[in-house]
Amino acid sequence: MQTTTVPELLKRGPIVLDGAMATELEKRGVKTDNALWSATAMLDHPQAIAAVHQSYFDAGAQITITNTYQANVPAFVHAGIPAPRARQLIQDAVKIAQEARTDYAASHPDFQALIAGSIGSYGAYLADGSEYTGKYHLDEVAYQEFHRERLGLIMAVGVDLLAVETMPRLDEVQALVHLINQQWPQQRYWVSFSIRDPQTLSDGTPLAKAARWVAQQSNVVAVGVNCTTLENVEPALRTLRAAVDLPLIVYPNSGDEYDPQTKTWQPTERSHQFDTYVPRWLAAGANIIGGCCRTTPKDIQTIARLVRQN
Repeated sequence: MQTTTVPELLKRGPIVLDGAMATELEKRGVKTDNALWSATAMLDHPQAIAAVHQSYFDAGAQITITNTYQANVPAFVHAGIPAPRARQLIQDAVKIAQEARTDYAASHPDFQALIAGSIGSYGAYLADGSEYTGKYHLDEVAYQEFHRERLGLIMAVGVDLLAVETMPRLDEVQALVHLINQQWPQQRYWVSFSIRDPQTLSDGTPLAKAARWVAQQSNVVAVGVNCTTLENVEPALRTLRAAVDLPLIVYPNSGDEYDPQTKTWQPTERSHQFDTYVPRWLAAGANIIGGCCRTTPKDIQTIARLVRQN
């Protein structure tokens, strides 16, 4: 398998990112309706995680994201898992992605893919939907203390880049990016925000302001939005493109709607309509496209086909 980077891949055209982890784990019998979410699979179903990674490679993904979004030591400890075991599980998640890539490359000699280490927000750790509201606040030191251990564990194993994702607050991103640049000054990463609407982060910060701050930082390879509706993406891209010259990354949800009362997802007329939306996103300046909640390998296959046609 040849090694590559985001800038090198972008020279050939838009990049295809993978899709949802939890949705595909559930199809493989893993229960994710708990505070650990998809990180639950690290305990008893590591082979299912590997199978999900490979299913996205098969679909055309050029970047796969580690199953560490909700995986942090305090969350595991709160679930009754000793801290040393929790640390090993986080590192195992990175190793599973590495091994899935190696195994896939063994039968696909021209295959190239990057591994992005997922860093979810403090709001995700709270497991109460705060990553979509931004209704929490720590100072910079406290944000960094929360993120430092997981970052260190992931970096010790090694990833091609970091996915600083579903971030509802600019101050948390600032603290996290400062930490990355201080402790791992060569590490590349992207920042993807959780938004209230196509112009505004969940915490009320203008998206353009947040993107401009990110664009001024070292080693950032892309900025964008994720875990939002399909219809939010195009106007968000226009907001971003007017503000920065960085590559833009988008990976929205499938179009299904979440019912907080029943804690279930319901299909809508927009569900899985990537055929309709992706050409618009490409025209609006998207450089990296994938999927978030409820998206599937079939959706990523559709994205890959449309990107190739671009």
